[in-house]
Amino acid sequence: MRYDSITEAIGNTPLVRIDPGVHGLRNVDLFAKLEMLNPFGSVKDRPAWHMVRPLLEGAAGGGGGGGGSTVVELSSGNTAKALALLAGMHGLGFRSVTNRMRVPEVKELLLLLGAEIEELPGQSECLDPMDSDDPLTRFHRALSEPGSRFLHTDQYFNPLNVEAHAVGTGPEIVKDLEGRVPDWFVACVGTAGSSTGVARVLREHDPGVRVLGLVAEKSDFVPGIRTIDEVRGVGLFDPGTYDVLASVSSGEAIEGMVTLIRRCGVLSGPTGGGAYFGAVRHLRVVDEELEGSGRRETAVFIVCDRAESYLSYVRQRRPDLVGRVRRGPGVSEVSVAGVRTVGVGEAREWLVSGVPRPLVVDLRGPRAFGALHIEGSVNIVDEVFEELVRGGLPFSKSVPVLLACPVGEKSVRYAALLSGLGHPDVRSLEGGIVAWRDAGAPLVRE
Repeated sequence: MRYDSITEAIGNTPLVRIDPGVHGLRNVDLFAKLEMLNPFGSVKDRPAWHMVRPLLEGAAGGGGGGGGSTVVELSSGNTAKALALLAGMHGLGFRSVTNRMRVPEVKELLLLLGAEIEELPGQSECLDPMDSDDPLTRFHRALSEPGSRFLHTDQYFNPLNVEAHAVGTGPEIVKDLEGRVPDWFVACVGTAGSSTGVARVLREHDPGVRVLGLVAEKSDFVPGIRTIDEVRGVGLFDPGTYDVLASVSSGEAIEGMVTLIRRCGVLSGPTGGGAYFGAVRHLRVVDEELEGSGRRETAVFIVCDRAESYLSYVRQRRPDLVGRVRRGPGVSEVSVAGVRTVGVGEAREWLVSGVPRPLVVDLRGPRAFGALHIEGSVNIVDEVFEELVRGGLPFSKSVPVLLACPVGEKSVRYAALLSGLGHPDVRSLEGGIVAWRDAGAPLVRE
C-alpha cells in the first residue's frame, strides 16, 4: 500500500480471533481489535488526528482555529505522543500538560518527539473539572477560553474524540465481522472516547449490543484506565453507555498482557491486557449460560497500545517477568483490613503530642508536594516508596509514621504494606491532603 502521508495509515487495523485454547470459552468467539498497529502505536492516533486536523487547518488559513503555534493537551500518554508527532509534521510545537508523568519511558519518548512537558501541581492524578482550586483545572479552563494563544484539542470534552471512533473503529469492526455485530463490546475507560463512539455505531446496527466498560480498581494504577471516581469527572463519560462497569487491578492487567504476548503473539500493553482479562472473566459467566443452548456469541475488545513503553511499570510490579527477584507483596495485593486511619483532627493532635513526633510521609508527586504540604513532612513519591519497602522497613520501628496521599486511598494501602512488615505504629490520613485542606488545617509551600 502506498500513502502520501503517514496520517493516511491511521485506522483499518486488524481484527484478530483469539484462539479458544487460550481463553477457554466454548460458546463465545473472542476477537481483538489491534489498535496498537496504528502508525504512532495506539488507539489514540484516531482521535488525535480527528481533533487536531481542524485546528491545523484553521491555523494555516488564519480562520477560527486560533492563531497559536503550539498544540496543547492535558495528556501524559498516547494522545500526547500522537499529537506531538502530528504537530511536528506541521511545523508546530506541542506541549503536554499533566499532573504527573508516571511512566518514565513515555516521558522520555515525548521528549524525543520534541514535546514540552508541563507538570502542574494538582490534587489528583487527572483533570477534575469540578475542583475550581486545582491548578490543572484552572489551566484547562484558561485553554478553553476564546482567544487562547494555544491550539487546544481538549480530549476530555471534545466530541471529535468520540466521532473518530464512530466513523472509524466501530464501522471497521462490523465490516471485519462480515456485517455482523458483536454481542459484546469490551473497552477500558480512559477519556471514554473509544467506548462511547464504538458503542454508538454498534447499537445503530443492533440495539441489543451489550457494552462492558472496565475501570481501574480504586487506589490502583493501570496506564490508560481511570478509576470510577476519575471517569465521573470526564466530560465524555456517560454511564448509560455501559451495560456493565467492572474493575481490573494492575496485577490482572499484567496477567492479561502476558497471556496476549506469550500465547497469542500480540505485543499488548497493560491496557489491552486489562481489557482481555476483564473480558474473559465476565464472558465465562456468559459462556456457562450459553452451554447447551446451541447459540454462540461474539465479543470484541481493544488492544490499545504496545508493551515496550511499559517495561518499568512491569518491572516494578512483576520483576519476575523480566528476570528480577521479587521481594515481598506489591501494594495492590495487600489487605487494608485492620489498618489504622486517622481523621484530620486526630492527626493534628498526634503530630503535636506524639512522642516521638510522627514522621509524615507525603506520597504525592513533587509538584503537588511543592505547591502545598503539611509542615515538616517529607516527600517520597508512591512508586519510590514501594521500592524502598521492597528492601525492608525504610524507617526504624521506633518512629511512628503518618502516610498521606491526595484522598487517602493510596496511603491506606502503603500503611498496610508497612504494617505487614512489622511496623508497630503506622497510620493513614483519612481523606488525604484534600481533607486536610478542606478542614482548614495549615499547609505550607516549598
